[in-house]
Amino acid sequence: MEWDATGAGPVDVGAVDVRFIAAGGTTECSPWSAAAVEVPFEQCPPLKPFPVRKGKRMAPGWWWSATTGRLVHYGSGAMRLHVMLLDRDPRVTYLASQPLELRWRERDKVRTHVPHMMLRLADGQGVLADCTAGEELSQRQRSLAAVLGEVCAAVGWRYWVLGPVDPVYRRNVAWLAGYRHPRYHGGQQLAAALRESFAGRTPLWEGVRRTVGDPMVVLPALFHALWAGRLSADLGAPMHERMPVWARSA
Repeated sequence: MEWDATGAGPVDVGAVDVRFIAAGGTTECSPWSAAAVEVPFEQCPPLKPFPVRKGKRMAPGWWWSATTGRLVHYGSGAMRLHVMLLDRDPRVTYLASQPLELRWRERDKVRTHVPHMMLRLADGQGVLADCTAGEELSQRQRSLAAVLGEVCAAVGWRYWVLGPVDPVYRRNVAWLAGYRHPRYHGGQQLAAALRESFAGRTPLWEGVRRTVGDPMVVLPALFHALWAGRLSADLGAPMHERMPVWARSA
């Protein structure tokens, strides 16, 4: 679920401030309308680490991003899932974990919110995103999303709420993520051989057998190409040795 919130929120967008850690390591607070254009938030470190909470099934951790070549901090299973999915998303050129805090006044009270992630898309547009494990948003979450959608839209950004994902697709991408590192590329010669073997829709193992080389080297390169999008498959269905795989141009 990717919910793009663009509703009108009860907030004076011109009075919204943003807090972040600048290049020198100092914490700064600036008007959102100016900072959204001038500050490369995707390069800012997290404002604070995610806390370890007793009783939680998953502790905070770090994800090595193939998109940026850097570690991205996550604080929950839902966030880890979406960091993984966004790391494979061709729209995303950079992703950072909670690099900013928005501050605004609402009904004579100061409200603050630290979005889980900030993304930079291929067209240069910025995106703020929060992750949730629930199928439906609570009234409070919807109200907050409406405000953040308006705050982002005012500066040409977007706000996403990222929710549950199809379990089969999730498992398939999690498998391919194990081969996301460039060391599994296999080199240009093997990459070209894979494109030739899968020029048309070809069962996975049949294409591997067509490709010259040790299958123990070819298979990781194949999975890396599927992760990177150079080869395609229906990841909404369970992966198996007969699943059709094809080159992007096929």
